[in-house]
Amino acid sequence: MEISAHAEKTSDKGNRELIAFRVGRQEFCINVMMVREIRGWTAATALPRAPRYVKGVINLRGAVLPIVDLAVRLGLPGTEPTARNVIIVVQVAQKQVGLLVDAVSDILTASDGNIQPSPDVCSELVKSFVKGLLPVDGRMISLITLDNVLPAAELEAA
Repeated sequence: MEISAHAEKTSDKGNRELIAFRVGRQEFCINVMMVREIRGWTAATALPRAPRYVKGVINLRGAVLPIVDLAVRLGLPGTEPTARNVIIVVQVAQKQVGLLVDAVSDILTASDGNIQPSPDVCSELVKSFVKGLLPVDGRMISLITLDNVLPAAELEAA
């Protein structure tokens, strides 16, 4: 099955919908079922002694939402947020967290057969974040798993 860029739900076994986004000059995607909402950048209140990749917290309808700079967490240069940045609110291990990204670019439908394994030259740290690579229109989009990017113990600390 070919990868298509559309927002329709699919019921075929082995297919999954992914939301693609940019962090710096790289493209990543996550399972759309983890996404609760996509919102514009809101200034975050810094937390003392928080990990470097935690930008702070925002008030989301009365709940405290930690904001993670996904670029820093993935080992890329940090993001200086502007009105053009986006927060992807995701559910990870019974907790909601906001991921600071540059832009949401697409919704993709991919079958398991379209997802290529991470190359052997990648470090174990990269392999723990990147579940696979998805070739789309001549570019490669990294499929990341949020369970390893945002471990439960670190979410508790945030």
